[in-house]
Amino acid sequence: MATMQDSPHLGEESQPGGPISDRRSIIHTQDWGKAYGEQRAVDGVSFDVQEGEIFGFLGPNGAGKSTTIKMLITLVKPTSGSATVVGYDLVQQTNEIRKVIGYVAQEIGVDGRASGRENLELQGHLYNMDTPTIRRRIDELLTLVDLTKEANKLAGTYSGGMRKRLDIATGLIHSPRVLFLDEPTTGLDPQTRANLWDYIRRLNKEQGITIFLTTHYLEEADRLCDRIAIIDHGKIKAINTPSYLKEQVSGDVVNITFDRPELPTDDSRRETARTVLSQQTWVRDIQTADRGGLNVYVEAGNQAMPEIIRLLDQHSIPVVTIALSRPSLDDVFLKYTGRQMRDEADQQIKMNPWGGPRRMGGRPGGR
Repeated sequence: MATMQDSPHLGEESQPGGPISDRRSIIHTQDWGKAYGEQRAVDGVSFDVQEGEIFGFLGPNGAGKSTTIKMLITLVKPTSGSATVVGYDLVQQTNEIRKVIGYVAQEIGVDGRASGRENLELQGHLYNMDTPTIRRRIDELLTLVDLTKEANKLAGTYSGGMRKRLDIATGLIHSPRVLFLDEPTTGLDPQTRANLWDYIRRLNKEQGITIFLTTHYLEEADRLCDRIAIIDHGKIKAINTPSYLKEQVSGDVVNITFDRPELPTDDSRRETARTVLSQQTWVRDIQTADRGGLNVYVEAGNQAMPEIIRLLDQHSIPVVTIALSRPSLDDVFLKYTGRQMRDEADQQIKMNPWGGPRRMGGRPGGR
């Protein structure tokens, strides 16, 4: 399992294929970091990724996810600590590492003027593979990502989902031990995103490939990953299975808002409500939520909601909405970072791996 010394929230949990602790570590980092002058993009992180698992880095934009993955694929040199990938030292043995890993950037990298088959063939030659092996791998990969019928069509005519699947296939042409996916579904519509999750699961289960992915989509981390690391401001806040982390946020969550979305927030209402509710013995915790609201953590939400409404009414605190839910990864993120994380990728300017504006090619969306 992942190692973060003296961190109480790192427990063990069995996964398909045996307990995590029984698997061999394929990525190991110790006190690892990257600084740009005085700014620490990644600040002393330590973790292990076990062979055969899907390991996710979950965090908002700017948390240190992309810097971490670029260090792991040898594109960025760390400034502190140590790391190994498939047993090779990340600083001293970069060429060996590049032979056994695959990388798929957030920006789709296929050539739209070449066919799907030609894109894969080019990638195979870049890895100095012999022609018979390239042809065999192309046929295997086209079947795996369900692009056999479209193999001879120009990639520029593919839908967004098809181009992303081809992009992933190019990262697999040389049969890597580890596949790194940087924000693999950013910019895709929900249906295409869900379809791509199915292909990623198949890669992991059928091919036995270890997958390291970064994401800021809560649902993606929850549904795909065997384990996740929550990273914020360059530091890892928690590592474990999604189910274990959600269990640490015990009870139910009562979300309360006090202001309408179109109006400025009135913090005095929220803080008065916090004071009133925090005095109740059945309230386990209270966290500030978005839109000036509160998340109230209680043992029995069905019983607590009527009492919460009564108390707030008794103190003349108006409520706009009140809702009951089970703990989610958003609640986990709130617990360990003190703030919420929302899926905002579709509202933000897409950036390529080197920081320039993202250029969207091909047909949008689609399977």
